[in-house]
Amino acid sequence: MKIHQLSLFLENKAGQMTGPCALLAEAGINILTLTLADTQQFGILRLIVKDWQKAKEVLEKAGYVVNVTEVVAIEVDDRPGGMKEILDVIDKHGINIEYVYAFTFKRGTKAILIFRFENPDYAVQCLQADGVNVVGSVELYNHDETH
Repeated sequence: MKIHQLSLFLENKAGQMTGPCALLAEAGINILTLTLADTQQFGILRLIVKDWQKAKEVLEKAGYVVNVTEVVAIEVDDRPGGMKEILDVIDKHGINIEYVYAFTFKRGTKAILIFRFENPDYAVQCLQADGVNVVGSVELYNHDETH
């Protein structure tokens, strides 16, 4: 139920996101979702793609340092209080959130959020035990093909 995410360090200056995005486009790899965080010295581009192994290879061949991390996709009711309900479950189990960002599509009345947890296996176990729908990579990747 975990998903592989690619993280690249980029110089914090104009135009740095274009290179990796262009390389992936040329390789026929669709970016399903991404986030960019910055500091004064560098940025971290985080990507989720269907064929993460191929994307990693393409990016590394071009000289990028690519880290692979496991993240968890969770369905959240897309209404006031939906996020709080998920956070209540996470807090109940003492799970540390390192960061979170939104996925680019919804499933009916549910939004999909990507969470990076300190201990993703424990987080998945606790969330599922409390009835939270953890979305698998097959569901996310197949959505990309049908929409």
